[in-house]
Amino acid sequence: MQIIYNPKSDILYIRLDELKQDVINQRVSEDVVIDMGSENKIVGIEIMDASQRMNLKNIFPVEFQVAMGANA
Repeated sequence: MQIIYNPKSDILYIRLDELKQDVINQRVSEDVVIDMGSENKIVGIEIMDASQRMNLKNIFPVEFQVAMGANA
């Protein structure tokens, strides 16, 4: 599992499956998108406006990465 936070776009992405694969995006609410992989398994969860939805410090002790660059 990998957690990536991009402070510029305020998006938190939780990657559950490390395998490279095609995904289908499924919006479950205005601020949450689920990435579905093969066999309809959840590959990732994207949370928009993450700092407004949760206290990012509360996800500790899980370590997270802060995305750098425009492509993050």
